[in-house]
Amino acid sequence: MASLQLTHNPILNSSAQLLILPVNSAGLLLDPILTRAKTLYPDNYQRYYRACRDGSLMVGSCLLHKRIREQAGLSVSSNGNQPSYIANLVISDHPYHPVRVRWLTAALIDLRQQLTTLIRYQGIRHIALLARPLIYNHSRNEANPSTNESLITNALPLDWHIDILPLIAHYLANLPKLRIDIHVPKDVAI
Repeated sequence: MASLQLTHNPILNSSAQLLILPVNSAGLLLDPILTRAKTLYPDNYQRYYRACRDGSLMVGSCLLHKRIREQAGLSVSSNGNQPSYIANLVISDHPYHPVRVRWLTAALIDLRQQLTTLIRYQGIRHIALLARPLIYNHSRNEANPSTNESLITNALPLDWHIDILPLIAHYLANLPKLRIDIHVPKDVAI
């Protein structure tokens, strides 16, 4: 069984072997941590942006990227504490659109399938998930849904504690021998 831990520590300082970055299929990164990751991991961003531009990245999928180890000087790695893999979890179609249950569920299923292989064959034991793009800052009462019942269930922003965290736990908690650090903003209670 995997152990899930909520933390307020900065994800970009994590010693995890794999980072999970929630992104959108439009190729726009508005979250400050995601824009910082864009400059820290340019190889990942270039692959992600190309997939968005050519239309091969669909909402509800996970684009796994194996990082290229940078060499400096006499075969000394310059990215000692950086992750070996980055998983781009496609949770929405635009940065201004909140995540929906079906998108997050599909993306977590895709991530889980890819993680199973990495755990078994690459020895991945520690991953970190950036939670801030998953957290919508407005309450459900502030949403203005239409009267159509199917639109109401799809348009309501998801609650972190009621909807999103249980989904993450459901799909990732039974992965074997894995530590999952979920990096939440400081204003979210642990």
